[in-house]
Amino acid sequence: MAKVLNSTSVSARRAKAIALIKAGVVHSQSDLVKLLKKAGFEVTQATASRDLEEVGAVRSRNSVGELIYQIGTTSDGAISKSIPLPSDLILSVEPSGNLAVVRTPPGGAQFLASALDNSGISSIIGTIAGDDTVLVVSKKSNGGAELAKELLSFSRTSNKSTGRSLSGRKARK
Repeated sequence: MAKVLNSTSVSARRAKAIALIKAGVVHSQSDLVKLLKKAGFEVTQATASRDLEEVGAVRSRNSVGELIYQIGTTSDGAISKSIPLPSDLILSVEPSGNLAVVRTPPGGAQFLASALDNSGISSIIGTIAGDDTVLVVSKKSNGGAELAKELLSFSRTSNKSTGRSLSGRKARK
């Protein structure tokens, strides 16, 4: 499989790592390396280790007693370590009714959708992600414009300038 080389490859790789961890198939760092390589990412064990730390993965026993990596969640269901939103991940947002269509660089949509799903933003019902497009659904029947404005505010304020993440918490440096 081809090596992923675009500017969002770190974001895409970490989104894939989160998905693999949530699926319960990552027992070790070497498992993560193999699974990410199978998905087309060029990674070393050191990279996998950093990714596991960045996404807040911890090793614990599953229901059958096996050690696996898991991602802790807070009481409101958000990932315990907030996922920072790179300022360049949202290229554009177009509202329509209760929807906001978000364009991202290639490979960035699933990472963004995951961050939005775990953000705790109460106006979002859910997301659907392709490769470079995320459909964000608002609870309000006409909430697309308001949602688009909120999402654009995240793209205009990078973590470096505000220290904020999608969850509204301080981002890790």
